Amino acid sequence: MPNSPLPKYYRVRTGLEELIAARSEGEAIPAERELAARFAVSRETVRQAVHDLLVAGLIQRRGRGTVVSSPKLTQPLSLGSYTEGAISQGRVPGRELVTFEEKPATPDLAAALRIDDAAPVIHLERVLLADGQKIGLESTHLPAARFAALARTFDPAVSLYAAIRATGVVFAAATERIETVLASPREAALLDSTTATPMILLGRTSYDPAGVPIERVRSLYRGDRVAFVTTLRE
Repeated sequence: MPNSPLPKYYRVRTGLEELIAARSEGEAIPAERELAARFAVSRETVRQAVHDLLVAGLIQRRGRGTVVSSPKLTQPLSLGSYTEGAISQGRVPGRELVTFEEKPATPDLAAALRIDDAAPVIHLERVLLADGQKIGLESTHLPAARFAALARTFDPAVSLYAAIRATGVVFAAATERIETVLASPREAALLDSTTATPMILLGRTSYDPAGVPIERVRSLYRGDRVAFVTTLRE
């Protein structure tokens, strides 16, 4: 190993990937000092490889150590909710309420929902969980006039999409923008993450069969814990 022609960093990362593959979910990986001795490199080189694997979601910090992660939650790009995607993979969805309020719409939000400026909207913000792990932060705005009953009766611990469908509203289409971003300090704190962790940002506006906007959603997902998949057809 010390005389390998491969760059030290690549050699350490490849060796760590093999080590992780041989371990079970939740099992600890050796400490930096032990890994540096095993691969005959500096601890800084080990630290760089470990950081990359943390970002990739193969390992995660737990207490003062590092353990093998559970597989990423793979979410379909569809009109379904994250709840449906999690359940389809045998994962247990959960939510932590951050904000549930009524407030006036900003001009940008009013234009997206096709309501009057400053018209009341319901704002729901929740941390999304899968098997108890924080995977995302979802912020949803709904026209309060259309969903007045929902504002009074909705339980933030359950699926919002299921509750909307129960009112008779049908999701027919959506426009969605996807990009990679870094979290703000507030967002990182809510997700038990850091501002250096890559995030996947989804911005969606959903419509009913008549083309009337239902919601505008901003969903921020931890890139080390969630991946997205879609099916393309010609």
